[in-house]
Amino acid sequence: MVYKFRVILDTEEDIFRDVAILEDDTLEDLHNAIVNAFDFDGQEMASFYTCDDKWNQEDEIALFDTGDNPGEQKIMSDYPLHSILDKENTKIIYVYDFLNMWTFLVELAAIEHISAGETYPATLFSHGFMPAEADDKNYEAEMTEGIYDEFEDDLDEDDLDLFDENEGGYEDHSYDDY
Repeated sequence: MVYKFRVILDTEEDIFRDVAILEDDTLEDLHNAIVNAFDFDGQEMASFYTCDDKWNQEDEIALFDTGDNPGEQKIMSDYPLHSILDKENTKIIYVYDFLNMWTFLVELAAIEHISAGETYPATLFSHGFMPAEADDKNYEAEMTEGIYDEFEDDLDEDDLDLFDENEGGYEDHSYDDY
């Protein structure tokens, strides 16, 4: 079977690509199809994130194993598409280049039979032009007023200074200071 995805750049403008890929291909193959469809160079880190129907991010599936114990963390190449996505689970989030945070909403739009003579993966449709830079994401946490008030009286200006002027290094403290 062929999975047909709509891959939407999370931005104000309508920028998306429709991609067809085989259901037995892996998330790494889908990653490569998205990189090609959006003309990225493919040199940056990327991850998929499982999500619920309202696009709330859940588990990360990275391109490379970044865990402490090699082989312990499952990566994109370990997941055939059909093991993650199906008629009931149609959404996944894709992030490319963690410095720029190109974020995409990837939705399984159709499951169809393989067309004779077609090559997969394939970009079926392209709409919109990629901006020069990714949109800024607002990751501000909600601050509670006065959260540091209880510590304010205990702070001394010297406590906030990490460097000492002498020798350009960290302040020299002995264990007796604590």
